[in-house]
Amino acid sequence: MSIGATRLKHWIGSRNRLGAISWMREWTGMTADDFRKLALALPETEERGHMDHPDFRVHGKIFATLGYPNDEWGMVKIAPDDQLALVAAEPDVFVPAKGKWGEHGATCVRLELAGVPAVREAMVLARDLIGATTSLAARSRATSSPRKRRQA
Repeated sequence: MSIGATRLKHWIGSRNRLGAISWMREWTGMTADDFRKLALALPETEERGHMDHPDFRVHGKIFATLGYPNDEWGMVKIAPDDQLALVAAEPDVFVPAKGKWGEHGATCVRLELAGVPAVREAMVLARDLIGATTSLAARSRATSSPRKRRQA
């Protein structure tokens, strides 16, 4: 069975990466398993556990979690500007996490109201943000000169 195969369909407008609104028919009522499948479908993603709930990582860095703040929610780490756009487009689905974590882009996803296309886009943004950050750090380490050892 595909993701959302038994869910209610409706028409929804959403913004793509370029900010254009596109109308699509979307399935609503995502489950934790649907969220997991979307995350694990992204390249180089692995599932681990952290603070008693599953998380999804690329290059060891968390970009999404399930079960925060409770079992009815997921979370994606996206850029603050992307968070503002998602929250404005779908305020019932996307909610900034509390405190500094939320100010830095941690965005809670209300699974029961979420549609697959919107969450997939949020996950791609989160994965790309973490992947880009990790890649830059790895490139920096690879191009920096090796440390000289002290002579004893």
